[in-house]
Amino acid sequence: MSVWLQILDMAGAALVLLGAAICLLGVFGMLRLPDVLSRSHAATKPQALGMLIVLAGVALRLRSGMDLATLALIGFFQMMTGPVAAHLVARSAYRTGQVDHTELLFDDLDEQLTEET
Repeated sequence: MSVWLQILDMAGAALVLLGAAICLLGVFGMLRLPDVLSRSHAATKPQALGMLIVLAGVALRLRSGMDLATLALIGFFQMMTGPVAAHLVARSAYRTGQVDHTELLFDDLDEQLTEET
């Protein structure tokens, strides 16, 4: 095994650990933050970044074409589904009255919802 492959393996392991730590920070945010909107932010932003860093670390370790294509698909679908799911959760929380309107800086949905009724 060459020195460069060992360096790539060590860098991959470091990225996996870093990504896992970022995901763990997101979990702490989900547990500690007070409202639905803050928790949905903590559920998507660090989780998506942590997942991409973990995927980069795994890509440095595997290094084959099929594995890299699979990891790229995983990253693509993570980026497509995570923010959409968080948006839908936040929107449903807003519509069911679980959001404190005094904490919002801008409330663009209020105008849209009053026009519908």
